[in-house]
Amino acid sequence: MQYRPTAPELLTALADLLETTLLPALPPDLRHQARVGAHLARMLERELTLDTAPEPPSSNDDTLAWAALVPIVRADLAVAKPGYDAWEGE
Repeated sequence: MQYRPTAPELLTALADLLETTLLPALPPDLRHQARVGAHLARMLERELTLDTAPEPPSSNDDTLAWAALVPIVRADLAVAKPGYDAWEGE
């Protein structure tokens, strides 16, 4: 069951509120922040509604995907959990 409003609908409503209601009422020094907030809400709405999910790799691509991901994860772990980045997988 899909509950209404959806996340993209809420983000659109937030952007509209920022642009049409709040922006004109804000002092000039705060208008930029309202525009940025509206822009971010619209970007998130597009991200949620566009089908940009990557295709799962085929079995032939698994080795290449693993080789590409391991250095990225190691770098992240070196910052977040030092010592875990030394893990050796197959």
